[in-house]
Amino acid sequence: MSAWASAVAGLAALAVALGIGRFAFTPILPMMQEDFGLSVSEAGWLASANYTGYLVGALSAIGLRLQPTVAIRAGLLVIGLSTLAMGLEHPFVISVVLLAVAGIASAWVLVFVSTWALERLAFLGRSKLGGAVYAGVGTGIVNAGGACLVLMSLHARSADAWLSLGVISIAVTAAIWPLLKAGPSRDPVPAPTASGIRRAEYRRLVLCYGAFGFGYVIPATFLPAMAKEIIPDPQLFGWAWPVFGAAAVISTVFAAQLERLLSHRALWIGGHLVMALGVVIPLIVRGLPGIMIAALLVGGTFMVITMAGMQVARTVAGPHARALMAAMTSAFALGQILGPVIVSLLVRSTGNFAPALVLAALMLAVSAISLLRKEKERE
Repeated sequence: MSAWASAVAGLAALAVALGIGRFAFTPILPMMQEDFGLSVSEAGWLASANYTGYLVGALSAIGLRLQPTVAIRAGLLVIGLSTLAMGLEHPFVISVVLLAVAGIASAWVLVFVSTWALERLAFLGRSKLGGAVYAGVGTGIVNAGGACLVLMSLHARSADAWLSLGVISIAVTAAIWPLLKAGPSRDPVPAPTASGIRRAEYRRLVLCYGAFGFGYVIPATFLPAMAKEIIPDPQLFGWAWPVFGAAAVISTVFAAQLERLLSHRALWIGGHLVMALGVVIPLIVRGLPGIMIAALLVGGTFMVITMAGMQVARTVAGPHARALMAAMTSAFALGQILGPVIVSLLVRSTGNFAPALVLAALMLAVSAISLLRKEKERE
């Protein structure tokens, strides 16, 4: 199979896993608020369920004894079925369970696509195509957000959005199924050891990636809801999420070209600083323009940070790369679990998003400073 075919398969898998399995809730949230009167607090708990599942999935990926392609296929199937099920009528607690299950599957796909695609592209001498693989997340966000924008303009219900995205997930999974072939080695994949992640440098990477999860989750989860508070017309506020996704697509391709000039760690640090600005920009630029600038800055950095972070893990950890990737993804998920809960508490006590946005920006800035320090590594 060619390098481009592998890159397309990775792109499509991440589009389903992250664009739908992890982030479909974000553009559908305003529709659910309209349909069911869903409160910010309830939205926070639903988001936390998805993030908790993501944490469980990332932790389990450390020792999962499966071929990467098997884990990817299983994850994609679970995402498609759980998304479809979200469109059916059921109690609130079932929605919590379904989003948690989708989170587990999404983490599997991210971790195993990262190991499978990066290894395969390196084997084929086309490592630069890694940017195309990670552009899949933004592609999924654009498509999911665009679909929800169309449905909102047609006054469709949130159930229609969940069912539509579930059908898309299953169709994409079926299309790329033949492309998900084993990597250079067809031997069973042993469970990677996690003993190396006790090093100080490994811990620093894990903590900084966790800070990224916390700092990023607030706009990533509540951006459309914040826009809806400013202007109720879905033809306007509904664009926040597609803009977010489009920025993610463009930024990963652009960042892949910058790798000739900057190290992966430098890209990671720059991503944190730009994202910190994006998180607080709605407090500086008021109204819908501030929301759209935030969508561009946060959307334009979150996948660059993901791509750079996974590359740093692969370079630093060597044969233990999957263990470090999974540990970093777990920290990211933990940050995202805490984020919506803290937002819910702060919004309830203050009545606005400002304190949560400032806290998120500070964590991103502090972690960027921490990343400036490093032990000697093979970068």
